[in-house]
Amino acid sequence: MNVTELLAGLQAQHEAATARAGELQGQIEHLTAALAETAARLAELDIARKVIEQTAPAVTEPDPPQTEMSTAYQAIVNAFNQHPVQAFRARELHELLDMPTDEASVNITRSRLARLLRQGFLTQPGRGRYQKRT
Repeated sequence: MNVTELLAGLQAQHEAATARAGELQGQIEHLTAALAETAARLAELDIARKVIEQTAPAVTEPDPPQTEMSTAYQAIVNAFNQHPVQAFRARELHELLDMPTDEASVNITRSRLARLLRQGFLTQPGRGRYQKRT
């Protein structure tokens, strides 16, 4: 390869890099404009939220409706809170809470106890026995 070919190759690379730099500069300008528009929109939304918060009366969120499942969990948690050192079997919890003791109901409670165990609220001091984590 002679010097002329080397210079021609360098010139071609220079022209390609210059074209790419121009493309990137165009993208930067486009993105800068889009960013400015978005920032302005965010500022407008913040102002609107603040105005609404100041003029609207305070709204209290209603309590979520109690479902059978959430009240059952709450009853189980309350039982463990009232007896923190006692270990229970699912059937014993049903008897304590005056819940039905049929096998299907007790199995549902076993599932709930397993979930409370995974969440770290309970420990399992023995097979089938659950106790509040202290």
